[in-house]
Amino acid sequence: MFHILPYQPLRLMTQNSLSSMCLKLMLSRPVAFAQIWKSWFSSHSLLGKKNIILMGPPGAGKTTTGRIVGQKLGCPVIDIDDDVLETTWNMSVSEKLRDVGYEEFLEEEGKALLKFSASGSVISLSGSNPMHAAGMQYIKQNGIVVYLDVPTAVIMGRLKSKQMDRIVGLSPGISLKDVLQFRKQFYKRWFDIRVLCGGDVAAEVVAEKVLDAVKRYQDSELETFISTRSSRSRRSTEEDSHKLYFSDVVTQGLALDGGLFVPERGLTKFTAEEWQGLIEATYTERAQVILERCIHPADIPASKLVEIIETAYGENFSCSKVAPVRHLAGNQFLLELFHGPTASFKDFALQLVPHLFAYCIPRSCNYLILVATSGDTGSAVLDGFSRLRDTDKQRIALVNFFPEDGVSPIQKSQMIGCQKENAWSVGVKSDFDFCQTAIKQIFTNSDFTGFLTVEYGTALAAANSINWARLLPQIVYHASAYLDLVHQGIISFGSPVDVCIPTGNFGNMLAALYAKMMGIPIRKCICASNENNVLTDFIRTGVYDLRGRKLISSFSPAVDILKSSNLERYLHLIGNEDGQLVTQLFNQLENQGHFQLQKDLLGKLQQDLVAGWCSGEDCLAAIHSVYSTTGYILDTHTAVAKVVADRLQDRTCPIIISSTAHYSKFAPAILRALRIAEINQNPLSQLHLLSSYSALPPIHWGLLETLKKTGNGDHHVCAADISVLMSHIETLIQNHFM
Repeated sequence: MFHILPYQPLRLMTQNSLSSMCLKLMLSRPVAFAQIWKSWFSSHSLLGKKNIILMGPPGAGKTTTGRIVGQKLGCPVIDIDDDVLETTWNMSVSEKLRDVGYEEFLEEEGKALLKFSASGSVISLSGSNPMHAAGMQYIKQNGIVVYLDVPTAVIMGRLKSKQMDRIVGLSPGISLKDVLQFRKQFYKRWFDIRVLCGGDVAAEVVAEKVLDAVKRYQDSELETFISTRSSRSRRSTEEDSHKLYFSDVVTQGLALDGGLFVPERGLTKFTAEEWQGLIEATYTERAQVILERCIHPADIPASKLVEIIETAYGENFSCSKVAPVRHLAGNQFLLELFHGPTASFKDFALQLVPHLFAYCIPRSCNYLILVATSGDTGSAVLDGFSRLRDTDKQRIALVNFFPEDGVSPIQKSQMIGCQKENAWSVGVKSDFDFCQTAIKQIFTNSDFTGFLTVEYGTALAAANSINWARLLPQIVYHASAYLDLVHQGIISFGSPVDVCIPTGNFGNMLAALYAKMMGIPIRKCICASNENNVLTDFIRTGVYDLRGRKLISSFSPAVDILKSSNLERYLHLIGNEDGQLVTQLFNQLENQGHFQLQKDLLGKLQQDLVAGWCSGEDCLAAIHSVYSTTGYILDTHTAVAKVVADRLQDRTCPIIISSTAHYSKFAPAILRALRIAEINQNPLSQLHLLSSYSALPPIHWGLLETLKKTGNGDHHVCAADISVLMSHIETLIQNHFM
């Protein structure tokens, strides 16, 4: 008899036993994937007696898929409808439903499930089994629940063709679509694994996907992380003895060698059918599916991840679509990323990451999050961590460093106003690059971090875009934007789009490139810079040169950056994961102020990226022009992207421009662009003046409320000295945790 392995012990197994077994099979003779699976499972059958439990709506193909999976694995197959319910009741399911009615049927069905027992089997549930809590809790104890997630439109078509009208919950006044939508909440509660099943996918293919998904669920060893500066030889020795998983890199933030964490085996790739299955999905549903593929359930179980995502993107966002795509003009579309509580794209990551972080960290230690911001990150991270549960706030605190004179007045007011009992803002008398570099140096100062751990029981962590978890939610909105264009009928799936993104630290751009790798048909990523155009020069020439360059204050402060941290991850990717090369390049940048890519790497880079930059005058002119012709106000960063898109797009496909912030955050520049002669210096007065224009989009609700409540409160300011920052960090730890 076949038995599924118990879940957790496999992470504790050595990889050698699995690898050697598979190698022997492959060397002995050509062998199909299913045969490898069957041999692997049977050789480990004594490790457990779990069931594979297939769950999904009526018409999802659970029965057929279950039979195929059982045949491949040589184990018993049990269909709850046919083999349990009808046998128990001595009548058909449809007859029972007709006789007792909806509510009584669910109760009788649940009771039958509670009396059922099996091990080492493939079990196909009824479509309504998950609606009985006690029954599901019972059967889940000895099984891995696999959710066959089929688009609602596909299910409705199947049920209609089969003329199935006896569906639990279906009654006059309640449509089939409503019933199927209602049931999703129960499926999301119970599943361990989700398998996407498109409309034309054969049952044989679905069965293989189930086996793949169960294998992934059982073996978290497949999803480890490495540093961008880790050499291949070191990986095969040191890192084999100390593997890093998602929960580790979320809490650690920066690798000990100064590099950034990336998944060792890359990101998962979706099939075209899987992406198409998400066209009708909501934003949160898309986020759930994508992030489940990027975060192993050993780190965060799927049902918990669903809960976290729904918390992050629920009432905190003012638009029900979360990240809507709006037509601007011609073939240009705006991806509006400013509907979160602090009015910038940073909310997408920073409403989610605090909850991921709180779930992943050990309960035995306190954590202080260090953040450097050029503007938008500060208020977003403060707001996000302030929404944690009170018990989590007691063990998680945050300090946000920002250039005291390098952000807009409204951004500064936001960061000061968003301070909470566990989150503080500190102005630094320098620029963003100093703040970011200082944090990196503090993280790699083992004497200091060790002292904090020993003396105060407190570890440091990062929530900047150098943290891997920050990138994942950004991948979601780039993918979602493409799917929205398909849903709106602008393009058909598979047609290419370009994206244009105002870029400073390269995180948003990197997320778009990751979405492309995962199967979204993005053709070109256009990098838009302001006067601090080091990235533009680099993408055009392959030379990253900071010698003689000074940071220029601009109307778009969030991209006033010269050292783009996430570029390191991209160079690691196109450089065939050569950690030695990445180390050499960034050591040269640190010590000599420049580096140059080899010709072949520059060629790879230019296949993905093109770049341009925009002056302050052109930025303001674009804001005025767009408002005059459309009544829509761009923020200064989006205006930079608009100017660059106009110059570089070839107009052969749609282009999605990332609108990364709400114009309300940059009121003085916007009022100047709209040619207002006299501008009141009070941020609240500036917003009231902008609201009188009745423009699109309206003034941001959250920003207005923050300024009304807080005004310009107190905050700490310190000198541009790393030792001063370290002293400040120690004082904050003493005050909060001691």
